[in-house]
Amino acid sequence: MTHDHQTKRSHSSTPDPLARGGWVGAHWPGTLMEATGMEVLEHSAARTVISMPIDGNRQSAGILHGGASAALAETAASFAAQIHARETHPGKQAYAVGTELNASHIAAGREGTITATATAVHLGRSSTVHTVEIRDEADRLISIARVANRILVRSTHG
Repeated sequence: MTHDHQTKRSHSSTPDPLARGGWVGAHWPGTLMEATGMEVLEHSAARTVISMPIDGNRQSAGILHGGASAALAETAASFAAQIHARETHPGKQAYAVGTELNASHIAAGREGTITATATAVHLGRSSTVHTVEIRDEADRLISIARVANRILVRSTHG
């Protein structure tokens, strides 16, 4: 499989995860992704990168909310798992659902943008596991997570 991690694509209301660039640049109105300002920068099963601003995602003490970091980590890993589900089960309605999230917060996010990089550890027919590093603009490790997803295939029977 070829991974062109720098592929950009135009914004689309119906993004195709298997098209060149996958969900790069796509938007999901009314979702947590929109509310938190997440943006897909790279998208493949092996590596998915998503950024998010710290502004708008702070806790009451003024630093990045740990729940926002966890949501970013799960989103990056789940997007990678979604493309893997479709690649693994071509022509079927395959999708991924999160089953486990473990996040360790290492440093406080204070300003700017953070970026989550989900890297595949396991890409199986029925499950995936990704490690996700979240770093700030100075490349400081903010959080690290492990996310497991289960691959499901919708039945075509009524």
